[in-house]
Amino acid sequence: MTEPTIEVLFDEESIDARVRAIAAEIATSGLHDPLLVPVLTGSFVFAADLIRALHRVGAPIEVDFIRLRSYGTGTESQGSVKVLCDMDQGVAGRDVLLVDDILDTGLTLSFARDLLYERGARKVSLAVLLDKSARRTHDIQADYVGFDCPNRFVIGYGIDKGFAYRELPYVGAFCER
Repeated sequence: MTEPTIEVLFDEESIDARVRAIAAEIATSGLHDPLLVPVLTGSFVFAADLIRALHRVGAPIEVDFIRLRSYGTGTESQGSVKVLCDMDQGVAGRDVLLVDDILDTGLTLSFARDLLYERGARKVSLAVLLDKSARRTHDIQADYVGFDCPNRFVIGYGIDKGFAYRELPYVGAFCER
């Protein structure tokens, strides 16, 4: 079996530059008692780079994690969101920055945003590496966006297909044959 051919959509250098630019925007946004919450698992690479970039620009943050699942091992959302691992910190009165790899239908991030508001967050902002607005079914927009993403299934930079391809240092898509 031959390896699939992957088209690079966003290379390492472009991603690095956008992450640094997003960190600079966040640092000047005036967040109150900020808590950065990556949505695991796909966001882990973007979140790690963003956390380090925020440190470099002097933005004080705390970090917690939430693990949600709406995709499983397939390429289509299952239509509901499950909390697989919840946060440890409280969010009441805090500004929360949700970080995710991709905003497509909006199901997962709408669920997470609403959950944090129910728990008393003062403000919930969204930072996403990729915005695939063509697939949006929920009324939600990201406050900080790395790139507008074509309506293709993407992989790399933490984003998987059946738990593979997360290690790629770029975002790509399989070439259509």
